[in-house]
Amino acid sequence: MPGIDECLLDVMRLPGARGAAVVDWTSGLALGTIGDSPNGDHEATAAETAEVARMAAEQPAFAVGLPEADGGGATGTPPVEDVIVTTRAGYHILRFVETDFDSSVFLHLWLDRAEGNLALARIRLGEMAERLVLA
Repeated sequence: MPGIDECLLDVMRLPGARGAAVVDWTSGLALGTIGDSPNGDHEATAAETAEVARMAAEQPAFAVGLPEADGGGATGTPPVEDVIVTTRAGYHILRFVETDFDSSVFLHLWLDRAEGNLALARIRLGEMAERLVLA
C-alpha cells in the first residue's frame, strides 16, 4: 500500500499530468505535492482547491438518496467521490480519499487538456485513493 510520496509519483505517470497534491480539505494544507502548481504556489493552490472540495463535500443536495452509512448523514465520508473542474487549458480532478479517521483528504490532479485523458485519470485516481495509506 503506497504512502503519499509513492502515490504522487504514480499520479504524475498519468499522460498529461502537470502537478498533483494530497490536501486536507478541512485545513487547506498540502500533505504532499509534486510537479507544477497552476498558480506557482503549491500551498496557495491547496488552500484554494480545499475551498472547492469543502463546498462539494458539505452540500446536503449531494447526499440526497444516500443511506447514512454512505455519507448521507452529518458524519461519515463525503457523499461526493470527485469534483472535476474544466478550464480552457486543463482539468482539475479532486478525488476524495476515504480514511479510517475523518475522511478529510483528497487527491488533486492538474491535467493538461491537450495531452491528458480525463476518463483514464479519473479511474486511476480512484484506484490510487483506495490504496493510499495515510499514517
